[in-house]
Amino acid sequence: MATDNRRPAFDATRLDWDKGNGLLPVIVQHAATLRVLVLGYMNREALQATLAGGRVTFFSRSKQRLWTKGESSGHVLELVSVEADCDDDTLLVLARPHGPTCHLQRASCFPSAPSAFLSELDALVAQRERERPADSYTTRLFEAGVRRVAQKVGEEGVETALAAVAQDETALLGESADLLYHLIVLLRARGLSLANAVDVLRERHAPR
Repeated sequence: MATDNRRPAFDATRLDWDKGNGLLPVIVQHAATLRVLVLGYMNREALQATLAGGRVTFFSRSKQRLWTKGESSGHVLELVSVEADCDDDTLLVLARPHGPTCHLQRASCFPSAPSAFLSELDALVAQRERERPADSYTTRLFEAGVRRVAQKVGEEGVETALAAVAQDETALLGESADLLYHLIVLLRARGLSLANAVDVLRERHAPR
């Protein structure tokens, strides 16, 4: 059963706009992978537009106007959540990018920004389930049904265990990767995600 890790409600009235002369720096992270995508600035109107429209909107210091990311390219940042830091003078935004974030057609404006690859894979598997491309192995797994996917997880689990006791590290790592992939597919086939399983682990290890 998935746990509920909803964030506390965002209170915009506490923000310290005076410190930055009416502007707050905004760090935008990918909601699934937590990769840093872009740093921008918001004034009160940009924040209001973001919250009301559900798309990340900045105040452009060069154009001196509101600017919704992707307004010309279509590569919008779909808002997931907003959180202020401990001083209420910086915002952290989680968003779902629709296309490259950087104007250089890169996923992030910071090309070496780290990300959680398993979360990327989880998101890709979810996309495969929605779109069902004909040439995809993942599509074939979904169309075979939960029982078949569960069987594959069992097979990969046994192969991983055997590799651990009878094969070298390369074989063990390969089988482990296969097991992780098929487990993600199985979770998705049941309407769950890897994040739901991580939530359970987080809850188990939370301070009591």
